[in-house]
Amino acid sequence: MTIDPRLTETSPAAPITEDGLFLADVWNGLGASPKALPAKYFYDAAGSGLFEQITALPEYYPTRTELGILDARGPEIAALLPKGAALVEFGSGSTAKLRRLLRHLPELSAYLPVDVSGEFLREQAETLRGDFPDLAVEPVVADFTRPFALPEGFEGRPLAGFFPGSTIGNFEPCEAARLLDVFGRILGAGATLVLGVDLVKDRAVLEAAYDDAAGVTAAFNLNLITRINRELDGEIDPSTFAHQAFFNAAASRIEMHLVSRRAQTVRVAGRGFSFAAGETIHTENSYKYTLDGFRALAARAGWSPVEAWTDRDGLFSVHALRRDG
Repeated sequence: MTIDPRLTETSPAAPITEDGLFLADVWNGLGASPKALPAKYFYDAAGSGLFEQITALPEYYPTRTELGILDARGPEIAALLPKGAALVEFGSGSTAKLRRLLRHLPELSAYLPVDVSGEFLREQAETLRGDFPDLAVEPVVADFTRPFALPEGFEGRPLAGFFPGSTIGNFEPCEAARLLDVFGRILGAGATLVLGVDLVKDRAVLEAAYDDAAGVTAAFNLNLITRINRELDGEIDPSTFAHQAFFNAAASRIEMHLVSRRAQTVRVAGRGFSFAAGETIHTENSYKYTLDGFRALAARAGWSPVEAWTDRDGLFSVHALRRDG
């Protein structure tokens, strides 16, 4: 569920730059046909808190299932990483999943969490240093979707990557392949990447995970309107929109939308946007893969499959890939 997209399953707020990127994205998105908004803007403080609640819901299987795989297969995953490696976590967010691996990686030489939110990153790094005093923690403030430089001193050291949380599913497949190639260029030839990938499954299970009975995901989606009203002088009545989530089988993805309950015109920073009754704002995609389908995508990006682990019900997968060359 989750650049996000939902950048990670515990993403900090996406930064709004002074050049008005948020406003530009909203104006462009509401002026487009069909209307769409970048899912990264879900993550203000309220949105991040709501997503934390989502990860604990009974319908939302990805978080607990991935944690179960990391617990059960942690030694096998750790054995694939070279001794003395530095582990780069892309879009690190919370360290909850990392900690499941660290106990199996006593010879890890360093941990490099990468995220766009410097303050959040430094706070997480300080906490981790306190809990693992022998581990060198070097936070990197960067947009992990684009090439970036690692800190000095890591040239020639074996590197491994970690990208949990099924965030890869928030990208269009061609964009996901490009992202995997970016990771490969940063980590280098022969590097290992461990990442979470959500799997195709029964429609009812998928749709319940994104439209829970308690309405938390609906509140999460609708909070985007609240944020626009607060930060961009928006004049949008949240009660005139409804949450919608469904599995698009042809595209193999969950789609989330905000549906206009009636014909209306809303305003954002003085600019008006018309909606027909039933017209939607597409707010998120979450692609689901088969094991072979994801391996094929990774291969196009220069990665070879090493191993894949799933839970016993086949809900979720954790893949180990090796960079070609």
